[in-house]
Amino acid sequence: MTVIDTTRTLPTAAPVLARLFSTVNALFGALADWNDARITRKSLSRLSARELDDIGLTYGDIDEIVARGGRF
Repeated sequence: MTVIDTTRTLPTAAPVLARLFSTVNALFGALADWNDARITRKSLSRLSARELDDIGLTYGDIDEIVARGGRF
């Protein structure tokens, strides 16, 4: 009688899969950061100069705030 064990993985597959998952994770993280910056820029750009002044900003500050990740 022959028995085949299918529960083991190849020892060389683990580092390759770890790098693949790390790369995919970094890609999704970069995509999420880009989308957050896009939404922040769009939201701040919709405000009037008066509304921006109320929160202590000008139109020139929008790009700086987006570059810092939305932190004031």
